[in-house]
Amino acid sequence: CIAVLDPIIAKLGVHLDAEVHPMPGRQHVMDAEYFNRIEAMHFVLSHDDGQMIRDLDQADVVLLGVSRTSKTPTSIYLANRGIKTANIPIVPGCALPEEVFTAPNPLVVGLTKEPKRLVEIRRQRLKLLDHDEGSDYVDLEKVSEEINEARRLFTKNNWPVINVSHKSIEETAATIIQLYNRRREEED
Repeated sequence: CIAVLDPIIAKLGVHLDAEVHPMPGRQHVMDAEYFNRIEAMHFVLSHDDGQMIRDLDQADVVLLGVSRTSKTPTSIYLANRGIKTANIPIVPGCALPEEVFTAPNPLVVGLTKEPKRLVEIRRQRLKLLDHDEGSDYVDLEKVSEEINEARRLFTKNNWPVINVSHKSIEETAATIIQLYNRRREEED
C-alpha cells in the first residue's frame, strides 16, 4: 500500500500546528461516538413529524414549527452530531401534545420563516405533489397568522426561536448546538 497523501498531510499538520496521527480509515472507527450517532439517528427517524410522543423526555432537543420550516432535515443533521432530536409540527387548530410542555429534559426550539418565503416553498411543494394551490396552506394572510401564532407560543413558553428564512440547515443546526451546549453547561 502506497500512502500517497502522507507527505501532504504531514505538511498540512505543520502548517496548522497540529499533531498528525496517520491512521487510514479513521472516519470509519466504530467507537462510542459512532454508536451515539446511530442511536440519535434511530431516535430521529422514530420521532419525526410528531411520532412517538410518549418518550419525548428522552430527546435532547425538540424542534417545533409550522409546515416547511426545515424541522426534519435539521433533526437529521443534529442526529448526525449525536443529538437525539424529535420534531413536532404546529398545525392550526391542533393543540401540541402535553409532553412538549411537561418533558423535563429536552431543549425546545421554535423554527420560523418569513411568511412570503414560506408561501413560495409551500407552493413549490404543492406543485411537486400535483395538488391544488387554492388553499389556506398557501394563502399569505393565513400563513402570516400561522407564523404569528407559533411565535406567540414560543414567546409564552420562553423557548428560543430561530428564523430559518435565510439560513442553511447547517447554520440552523449550529445555532441549536450552541443553545444545547450552553444549556448543558448551565446544568452542570
